[in-house]
Amino acid sequence: MGALFTGASSLSKLSAIARVSPALSPKQSLNSLNDRLIRAGLISTRVTRTRLNRSSRFCRSPAMVAGIGGGIGGHSADQQHPVRPITVAAAAAAAGDGGAATSSKLMEAPPADVAIAGAKTGGAAAAGAVTRGGGKARLRRLEELEWENSFVDKLPGDPVEENHVRIVRNACYSRVRPSLKLADPQVVAASESVAHLIGLDPNEFTRPEFASVFTGGIVLQGCKPYAQCYGGHQFGHWAGQLGDGRAITLGEVVLGEGGPGEGKAEGKGWRERWEVQLKGVGKTPYSRSADGRAVLRSSIREYLCSEAMAALGVPTTRALCVVTTGEKVLRDMFYNGNAKFEPGAAVCRVAPSLIRFGSFQLHASRGGLDKEMVRVLADYTILHHFPHLADLPEPPVQVREAGSEEEEEAGDPDAVDVTTNKYAAWFAEVAESTGKLVAGWQAVGFTHGVLNTDNMSILGLTIDYGPFGFLDAFDPDFTPNTSDMPGRRYCFRQQPDIGLWNVVQLANTLVTGGVIGVAEAQHGVSRYADSFLSSYQQRMAAKLGLPSYDKDLTHSLLQLMAKHSSDFTNTFRALSRVPASGASSDADLLGPMRKALGLQGAGGEGEKAREWADWLRLYTAKLRAQNVSDADRRAAMDAVNPAYILRNYQCQLAIEAAERGDFSVTRRLQEVLQRPYEEQEGAEEFAQPPPEWALKPGVCMLSCSS
Repeated sequence: MGALFTGASSLSKLSAIARVSPALSPKQSLNSLNDRLIRAGLISTRVTRTRLNRSSRFCRSPAMVAGIGGGIGGHSADQQHPVRPITVAAAAAAAGDGGAATSSKLMEAPPADVAIAGAKTGGAAAAGAVTRGGGKARLRRLEELEWENSFVDKLPGDPVEENHVRIVRNACYSRVRPSLKLADPQVVAASESVAHLIGLDPNEFTRPEFASVFTGGIVLQGCKPYAQCYGGHQFGHWAGQLGDGRAITLGEVVLGEGGPGEGKAEGKGWRERWEVQLKGVGKTPYSRSADGRAVLRSSIREYLCSEAMAALGVPTTRALCVVTTGEKVLRDMFYNGNAKFEPGAAVCRVAPSLIRFGSFQLHASRGGLDKEMVRVLADYTILHHFPHLADLPEPPVQVREAGSEEEEEAGDPDAVDVTTNKYAAWFAEVAESTGKLVAGWQAVGFTHGVLNTDNMSILGLTIDYGPFGFLDAFDPDFTPNTSDMPGRRYCFRQQPDIGLWNVVQLANTLVTGGVIGVAEAQHGVSRYADSFLSSYQQRMAAKLGLPSYDKDLTHSLLQLMAKHSSDFTNTFRALSRVPASGASSDADLLGPMRKALGLQGAGGEGEKAREWADWLRLYTAKLRAQNVSDADRRAAMDAVNPAYILRNYQCQLAIEAAERGDFSVTRRLQEVLQRPYEEQEGAEEFAQPPPEWALKPGVCMLSCSS
């Protein structure tokens, strides 16, 4: 068995490689980054090789260089000529301050939106309030929610009003309204905690209008629905224009006082912004050949996993509700010609922003006027979502030809002062938050399954739950996505590498857009590596109840778990029950671990039992050196090692019940997953590894079809 990426030796190499060597010039350092990663063994041959193209400054795979992969250097879906060397033109005015500069491209408000029948705007306050940001947010009825539409009002939009599939240029979005023909929509489940986030009274869940609002049948007053325009690399290849093909953002619910960037720290009160998006409510200009719908199967999975990840403490988009549409939707789950009709549904996503890496990539890839959009969108993003950076200096507009003398003298990336360029400071924070995010995934055994750059959040959130999967038996090569076979680009062990690859793509985009230099790009890339390593090591030390990361102990544990296919979640949870005093016999030492490790009988199973006993003796020796009581250590370890995760087979049971009209299984599963670190009476079944019937495609593995 090959070495695991999650082993300490690889982590140490990642830290060393990602830092820029002073011996290398900025040009050499960015061009040779992937060469050094390959030599260090951090990127396997399964991961697309990365280089900075000196003409387009975009990373290209060998397939793209050969002209067979499409996209950058080849021919993308929305661009009928290869990318040529790009000159940085004068940037547009900052999105937050210069909205008027692009006002000719902003869409006019749509016709008056439908008000909820019988609703009284400005009526009696809903009962209760939630404390937030030092103030109290009153819980409101649906029609009382306060909406803003900054993305539409501050950024250039598509001037074409008709909803038909097309290439959209010089725009960040297209205005479009939900278009489902609803037939008795039903609420499958709804999240009270997300309702509180947006200041909505959970009692609204039972209103007849609630299901219609969150399947798009009723558009609340104040909303300006739109679909976002973006591109991305899919499985390592540039895919051109993608965009929200079946997701429509209603607008932004705002809470608190003040304008963008005004927070309590400045003495101006507090303010929060929550983008509310419906997924599966009709076609958009970005639907390509798809129907804009979603099925109940995928909608329940996204809803449950969004809320489960939040409860685990992993940054994520949230889900307010999942609602059936009453439609039947045709899907070919495995792309094998066996399409069938499934129940339709919609899920409501909630996040501060759904801007992605690909939101910037598409504009940079096109050049010309589109390229100016990189700066415009960056200004908007910083003002609204990184306001603490908004007052940093903005570098003057620079005109750099590829390989110019100015670029050669970019300086030492180790000495970069990001306070002189707000875009460099912002990119460094994006890279850092992405590193922390991936470390969180590795610590809880989560595999995303589709880490394309259009599925990477600019805020460091887990986004786009498709064929995801939590580890059951620990297999570092596990991929939950049948579309990822046989290469396993997005398997569990590759996620830190892919996170780095994706950050490099964003770095190239921002260099192309003229907002950061090469040294600043390298600085941000190094922040990803440092952030991932620091966060991962802290998390793994906490999972073992140790004060600091022990690379040899951690690596040997993961090797042992992989060899014996130990359940990832249950093994770590059981370790807190091992007494620091150890035991005189192997049988006694293995006692607290026996169920988690699948050891039957008093003596265990020969070699497997002996290997685990040997490791546990090393582990308990480390514990004894701490002088911490078993009770205190168990409490600390149980707070970071969940008892319950969203196992794919349990999700499947909930889906099958919901397809029969029984939503109680989904709601019970959600209830358990909201307290993953607590032992819950009567919830033992939710901690069980998958049974034999679940070890098959469609349950343990899925496709991108939904």
